[in-house]
Amino acid sequence: MGVFLRIIVSGAAGFIGSHFCDRMLAEGHTVVGLDNFLTGAAQNLAHLSGEPRFCLIEQDITEPFSIDGAVDAVVNMASPASPKDYLDYPIETLAVGSAGTGRMLDLAREKRARFLLTSTSECYGDPEVHPQVESYWGHVNPVGPRSCYDESKRFAEALTMAYQRKHGVATNIARIFNTFGPRMKLDDGRVVPAFLSQALAGAPITVFGSGSQTRSFCYVSDLVDGLYRLMLSKERYPVNLGNPREMTILEFAEHIKQLTGSQSSTEFRPLPEDDPKQRCPDIGKARAALGWEPRVTLEDGLRLTVDYFRSQAAVGMRS
Repeated sequence: MGVFLRIIVSGAAGFIGSHFCDRMLAEGHTVVGLDNFLTGAAQNLAHLSGEPRFCLIEQDITEPFSIDGAVDAVVNMASPASPKDYLDYPIETLAVGSAGTGRMLDLAREKRARFLLTSTSECYGDPEVHPQVESYWGHVNPVGPRSCYDESKRFAEALTMAYQRKHGVATNIARIFNTFGPRMKLDDGRVVPAFLSQALAGAPITVFGSGSQTRSFCYVSDLVDGLYRLMLSKERYPVNLGNPREMTILEFAEHIKQLTGSQSSTEFRPLPEDDPKQRCPDIGKARAALGWEPRVTLEDGLRLTVDYFRSQAAVGMRS
């Protein structure tokens, strides 16, 4: 790039946040990470303890804080992201999407820094348009159990656009689709860690509904590459980042069984309220505006993730 940046990253100890910090440091930048560890884990950043270009601050971004010195970019990744977490912390989820996003935007405005918001495919709700394109406004239940997450992100997007229009803040918005990889929590509740944990333990794989609902899975290094490209771009409206390879949940369960050599049975349970029936990104905008598309195959990404889960299980057995 030529010019190295000082980047503030909230949610730095999260699954995606920690990988993003790694990538920024690899690019030569300096990173200040913020996290209150509500759902993030300090161990995700433990390997950076001796890195002079990285600093981690324990901070709840819904509370007042300040950052000394120049800042080139502000990246807001702070939020519970799995259904298990945001259903456990619905008020905290709404607060970080509203007050937390506002404080991060204020920081970007104060420092004349660019601002990147990591939003979500959940902005589309249970979509009636397929695949999902950025111009689709969504089909979201504003009072359902998932609304704490969906509406926090939709508000965060609206607030980001308001700062762009009112104050001239250079903003970017990423709508992240299902992403997986090392550092996901084993008890995350999302489909990848749930299926992998069950398959590795030989337990029944729990499929909600009929398993005909679809998802698409992007490996974390590809997602981080898209975020970095977006942060450096002039694209001010939302951009989908995800893998357009779509499959049913039942098909995905079979992938997991084959990869792990598991003899797990399949156990069906009722579909949770407002669970999306289809989820697949249209990434035409990311291809055109960022020159980006996923490169890691599902099979290769899952192998790397299985290795991580096995290592974590071994650590748990020794402790």
